Amino acid sequence: MTHDMEMTTMSRQDPVERLRDAINSHDPQRVADCFTPDYVAEVPHRPAEGFTGNEHVLANWTAIYGRLPDIRAQLLRRATAGPEFWTEWEMVGTGPDGATVVLGGPAIVWIRDGRIARSRFYLGPVPAPVPTGD
Repeated sequence: MTHDMEMTTMSRQDPVERLRDAINSHDPQRVADCFTPDYVAEVPHRPAEGFTGNEHVLANWTAIYGRLPDIRAQLLRRATAGPEFWTEWEMVGTGPDGATVVLGGPAIVWIRDGRIARSRFYLGPVPAPVPTGD
């Protein structure tokens, strides 16, 4: 498949579901490929964590898979208005100490040419479910 054909196919696929599938593939390059090269990440409640570029996405997800090798992403809710997607995520994995790690919250993403070009990212740690003993 040529690069142009790949880009056309990618622009027709749902970019948010493609990101979920990429995260669940545990392939950091596949995750980075969901973002434009000039991607801008905003983290309003932790501004120092904002960055630009899908190379940074690759580095982040390489580190995340190193800490949470079994992480699974679930898209809980979404709404779309043109190129803007409002999403709610839950990501669950096992930390190095064997404890369950849960990240959750909203992310607002803007799509350009089938890839995520910008985001406002609000995910953070949430309490892990407590086993009920049923």
